[in-house]
Amino acid sequence: MPRRLPTAEEAAQILGRHRTKPMRRPPPPAGRSLAPLIKQLDERFGKGSAGLAARWREIVGETLARHTEPVRVVKGRAGMASTLEIRVAGPAAAIVQHQAPEILSRVSMMLGDQTLTKLRIVQGPIKAPVAARPQVRTRRKGPLDAATEAELAEGLAEAEDGPLKAALLRLGREVLRNR
Repeated sequence: MPRRLPTAEEAAQILGRHRTKPMRRPPPPAGRSLAPLIKQLDERFGKGSAGLAARWREIVGETLARHTEPVRVVKGRAGMASTLEIRVAGPAAAIVQHQAPEILSRVSMMLGDQTLTKLRIVQGPIKAPVAARPQVRTRRKGPLDAATEAELAEGLAEAEDGPLKAALLRLGREVLRNR
């Protein structure tokens, strides 16, 4: 036997007799409660590598900035010296290691504390900001003149037709264009 649904009046009486739980309020946004804590930590420990990343090009110079990026500043325990960890792209690590004292003095001057005494170099790919990447526009070189093209074709006349001959023609054209 199907169960009969209560009418609107019966539903109001049932709800009047039984207390219902109020709806839960959603939690406050995390940013509101974390903002004071982050402000205190920023005053106590400084901006770290985020502050360095914004001005890294000014600190190390244009050339090194293309090959390096700051990763983090590791604070020393119990008043020990801090360490700056930077990521270096490939063979530029030797140059960075050679210039380590100069880089450390500039970073210490920027951060305002003289406790930064060690530089840790980690080799790996860097994520250069889009604005920092050089905009290289390559101009397409025009075709070879008819005499040069005929000379190139004459030099490859004995080769069999196929992918090898086509590749050699392309290579020959590029070499002759770059002269």
